[in-house]
Formats: sequence, structure tokens, C-alpha cells
Amino acid sequence: MRKITAGELSKILKEHKRWIDTDEKEGERADLRNANLSSADLPGADLSNANLSEAYLSDAYLGGAYLNGADLSNADLIKAYLGGATLYKADLNGADLRGANLSNANLSGANLSLADLGYAKLNEADLESANLGEANLSCANLSKADLSFADLWGANLRGADLSYANLTQVKNLSINELSMVKTLYEAKLDPELKKQVRKKYPH
Repeated sequence: MRKITAGELSKILKEHKRWIDTDEKEGERADLRNANLSSADLPGADLSNANLSEAYLSDAYLGGAYLNGADLSNADLIKAYLGGATLYKADLNGADLRGANLSNANLSGANLSLADLGYAKLNEADLESANLGEANLSCANLSKADLSFADLWGANLRGADLSYANLTQVKNLSINELSMVKTLYEAKLDPELKKQVRKKYPH
């Protein structure tokens, strides 16, 4: 695990911003692989397309940060604050997001396969077309989240709150998975799936 000082991080972020602003002609892409950034305070930081794979970001504050296309695969983001962050098409494969706050975050098109989102706050998050294959969403708060067109193959939804969530056109969502959720109150379901739910669980 690499220890990054505040001064080094500031320089990396400055170079990365220049890299973004000049369409990759100047500056340097942020390489924060295996970096220890626990409890880092990075509100609104632009880390689009940065490499943060296997970085340690537990308890970090990334509210409103831009992480479009960032590589966060296998990163430790336990209890990290990512409320309102933009993670469009970010790679979060295998990331540990237990207890993380991703409320209002844009995760559309993101790869969250094998990610651990147990007890995470994803209320009002945009997960349209996200890959959640084999992700752990147990006890996660997904109220008002947009999961339209997301792939939930093999995802663990035990105890998840899906109240008011948009589940239209969701891929690989079966009645068995839905039977494990905490609530589907006012959730938007495809007509066929809604019919199955009502038939099997009339209550």
C-alpha cells in the first residue's frame, strides 16, 4: 500500500486536471493504484479516468466528485462518502463499498460486478444500465434509485429497500430474487414481473 502525502496528492490532482483540460496533451493521468487515501477530503475533485484500482479510500469524502470512467476496481471504499458523485461508466468491479454513501450518485453504465454494497446508501442513485452481476446489495437502501436496464445477474438483494425504485427493463431479475427484498413499495416493475409478484405475494 503506497502512502501518499497531502503535497503529493495535490500535485497529482493538479497534473490530472491539466491532463483533462488539454484533452490528454499535457499533464499526466492520475495513477493512484494501491494508494492509501483513507479519510482523504476530496469534495468535487475531478478524477475522471484516473486509476484508483486497489486504492484504500475507506472513510474518504468524495462528495460531488467526478469519477467518470475511473478505474476503482477492487478499491476499499468502506463507509466512503460519494453522495452526488459522478461515476458514469466507472469500473467498480470487486470494490468494497460496504456502508458507503452513494445517495444521488450517477452510476449509470458503471461496472459494479462482484462489488460489495452491503448496507450502502444508494437512495436516488442513477444505476441505469449498470452491471451489478453477483454484487452484494444486502440491506442496501435503493429507495427511488433508477435501476432501469441494469443487469442484476446473481446479485444478492436480501433485505434491500427497493421502495419507489425504477426496475423497468432490468435484466436477470427473477421472482426469487425479489422475494428476498425488504420492500418493493411503489416500485416500478415490468407488467409481467408485477403480475408474478402479485400472484406469488398477494400481500
